[in-house]
Amino acid sequence: MTATPLRWILHLDMDAFYASVEQLDNPELRGRPLIVGGGERGVVSTCSYEARAFGVRSAMPLFQARKLCPRAVFLPVRMERYKEKSREVMAVLDGFSPLVEQASVDEAYVDLTGLERIFGGAAETARAVRDAVREKTGLSCSVGLAPVKFLAKIASDMNKPGGLTVLLHADVPAFLEKLPAGRIPGVGRQTLAQLESLGMRTAADVARQSAEFWSKRLGKAGEALYDRARGIDGRPVRPVVDPKSESAENTFARDTLDREILAAWLLRQAERVGESLRRRNLAGRTITLKVKYGDFVQVTRARTLKRPTNLTRPIYETALELLEELNPARPLRLIGVGVSHFGEGERQFSLLPEPEEEDRQREARLDNALDELRRKFGRGAVVRGKLFRPPEE
Repeated sequence: MTATPLRWILHLDMDAFYASVEQLDNPELRGRPLIVGGGERGVVSTCSYEARAFGVRSAMPLFQARKLCPRAVFLPVRMERYKEKSREVMAVLDGFSPLVEQASVDEAYVDLTGLERIFGGAAETARAVRDAVREKTGLSCSVGLAPVKFLAKIASDMNKPGGLTVLLHADVPAFLEKLPAGRIPGVGRQTLAQLESLGMRTAADVARQSAEFWSKRLGKAGEALYDRARGIDGRPVRPVVDPKSESAENTFARDTLDREILAAWLLRQAERVGESLRRRNLAGRTITLKVKYGDFVQVTRARTLKRPTNLTRPIYETALELLEELNPARPLRLIGVGVSHFGEGERQFSLLPEPEEEDRQREARLDNALDELRRKFGRGAVVRGKLFRPPEE
């Protein structure tokens, strides 16, 4: 009888990903505090470790980051470039295992179970993954290796940047004995406050209670908490995760009600969303408009089309109609467009194309031509007339 191989899950987390890509593209930025984010009133998307030394953190308002680190270099987000480097990273991981689950643009899970015979021991394989990513992409990553997904993710964060942390199966009980309860996935501020009120400081404290104890207090969330506290996580590494939506949004430097400015940004966002959908051969039926007022109150409006689309014009025109119907009376600080509910929509077949179908085909040819020109010469190579002089973000 063949023994079942020990389960090994690797979690890879790129180090200060956006900032690292900027420093890779511009070596003069290496060693300098660098902050990547959008607009004067946006938030920090990521920052270099040199900026973190001043207390700057992701999701921090940019105005606060400027106060903490006034000499930092501030750069806008270049998402297309980051996605390009992300694809390079995922291609490296595909060379080690057929089971790779991309969790975000800068992190992924890899199932290495049984592959240590090919690459050596599990720790050696994890080291090879980390080194291969640096060699092939020029970027640093941190790697965690553990029996289950959530422990691998925790391990990858323990020795940043460029770290490798291996949690052996035999060491899991001792690790959980010291793991703060707040590090258990799903434990937010409110749950942590409840745990602390009960004297639960570590995962082991949680595990010493019964499943019924936690189920009565937290319901299904309590059952999941109890499992995690004992190191149980049966989630597999899923190579294919179907996208549920695609969206783009922008925060303005100043709140505005100017319809020309709002319309220009809707068109720009419709282009970004449409191009991304076309590249992945996706189309959606529901168009969503998202706005946020100066007092941070957020409102969304949505409309479902008869057939799915990934064309810029119908996405833009639908979003513009939703904005007109909403008719905001107060200035907006943010506006965004999203497309969801991917799949086939209603379609009528005819021997001769109807005028509406001819228009759709013409729009598709235009969008595809613009996509191709931008892939070859950059996003600024060709601009629609309405965006020739776009307002500042």
